Amino acid sequence: MANTTDIYLIRHGIAADRAEYDFDEDRPLTNEGKQKTQKIAKRLKEDFKLHFDPILTSPLLRAQQTAEILQKAGLATQIEEYHHLAPAGDIKTWLDWLDKWQQTGGTTLALVGHEPNLGNWAEILVWGEPRGALVVKKAGVIGLSLPETGSPLGRCSLFLLAPPKFLLS
Repeated sequence: MANTTDIYLIRHGIAADRAEYDFDEDRPLTNEGKQKTQKIAKRLKEDFKLHFDPILTSPLLRAQQTAEILQKAGLATQIEEYHHLAPAGDIKTWLDWLDKWQQTGGTTLALVGHEPNLGNWAEILVWGEPRGALVVKKAGVIGLSLPETGSPLGRCSLFLLAPPKFLLS
């Protein structure tokens, strides 16, 4: 029997205003974004008992900072930068990565990225196509269980759709 795989799509925390930076990829988390993300990371660790192996993160600064906060909370020992998690990233290429990772025995994975990509990816994995229905709020989380065998496209189960206010309460 194959290992069950759960993936958690986590949007970066609250970031600095776009107008303050020449390049979108340079926008850091705000102090509020860091604080909320730290509280959410603590809740994921203590109440949900999660541990990711590894955390894949977009190369954009705000996503990297979010991944580092998750790691510092004890949610993972390893962070890998993955450029397909940047805005306009490619899910098909990620599926190839996922298949290889699952073959190594990985079972719980976090993807730290951006909207609308994360919502679209979740919809493709659950329904087979993007529908514009799932939105990941800043520092929010979507949890999906992948099927034990075969392509995950349109075959995943949504088990968590948590906006930050749920995780902070």
